[in-house]
Amino acid sequence: MAIRLSNRLSALASLVSKGHRLADIGTDHGYIPIYLCQTGIIPSAIAMDIGKGPLQQATAHIKQQGLSSRIRTRLSDGLTALQPGEADTILIAGMGGGLVMKILSQGTHQLILQPQSEIAQVRAYLRTHGFRILEEEMILEDGKYYPMMKVVQETASDQREETVQVQVEDAFGPVLLQKKHPVLKEWLQRELKTVDTVCRQLAAQPENERITIRMAQVQEKRQLILEALKRYETADV
Repeated sequence: MAIRLSNRLSALASLVSKGHRLADIGTDHGYIPIYLCQTGIIPSAIAMDIGKGPLQQATAHIKQQGLSSRIRTRLSDGLTALQPGEADTILIAGMGGGLVMKILSQGTHQLILQPQSEIAQVRAYLRTHGFRILEEEMILEDGKYYPMMKVVQETASDQREETVQVQVEDAFGPVLLQKKHPVLKEWLQRELKTVDTVCRQLAAQPENERITIRMAQVQEKRQLILEALKRYETADV
């Protein structure tokens, strides 16, 4: 019987292509490669982590499930211990955006990404470094929103001018907007309420240079959210 995954991990697993060999970077407990092998979605996996403790836990879980012959564990800082040709899809989830971009710079193939921060910067990095977003998902779990994406490396980079449209896509996800993902709309509406509250609080304070700069930043974010909601409503599914 396959192990049960949380909604977030289940959504990540659903993005992995059937038949692909997986490298799970920062595997933690090793649940995703275990689940994917148990369900026959992937033939094998390499579960990798920079921490010895998490890797020992993953090794124990893999052994308990009788999958030691199909899932190897490996101590690794990012992709450094992954050899060329060992994996078809690489999963990087639960890490900060800066770390995700560092790992991406090491070179790879098809990726499943779930950055914990700096989402817009990660999408901009992908766009300008020859990656294409194939699919996106967004999950609300335990009060937190988790955007995730499947990307593939191509040769051409998208060096479009930083227009409002490009900024909106980087911030909120071109595929999420195009397919009118319901969780994205919920998040955008929540973010708009939060921004409006901040604007009212700033407007009630005595004006000074710091308040003026902060207000301009918040207004810019508000405009992007409104543009995203407009794009969301007019998208053809």
